[in-house]
Amino acid sequence: MRVMVLVKATATSEAGLLPSIELMEAMDRFNADLAKAGVLLAGEGLHPSAKGRRVAFDGPQRSVTDGPFVPAGELVAGFWLWQVHDMDEAMDWAMRCPNPMPGPSEIEIRPLYEAADFGGALTPELAEREARMRSMLER
Repeated sequence: MRVMVLVKATATSEAGLLPSIELMEAMDRFNADLAKAGVLLAGEGLHPSAKGRRVAFDGPQRSVTDGPFVPAGELVAGFWLWQVHDMDEAMDWAMRCPNPMPGPSEIEIRPLYEAADFGGALTPELAEREARMRSMLER
């Protein structure tokens, strides 16, 4: 099972303050452990929302809003993509994670949809196209 681990933003991350050397080293060790265990598929930090934009959709209409966005706690400051056996394993890893921010912070873990989750809506033709697209991404 694949899970997305979302590191929630804080006022500190939204202010653009970079992590300490100690936190960078702790995260590096944690990421190395994830990689050695075959759990880590991807992971990155994100710039503050002040450097971002949002696109809102309403039927064919599009509107763009420049950041920053609020409240900070509802934003994402970074992410990991993990391959785990189940949510219990994801929780075991999450509990080993260094605090990703100075002060109080949180991460959110959510399973990704897999092909089997779509049942009959994923026709054989769509499944074949999905498989081709994934193989192109793996190159």
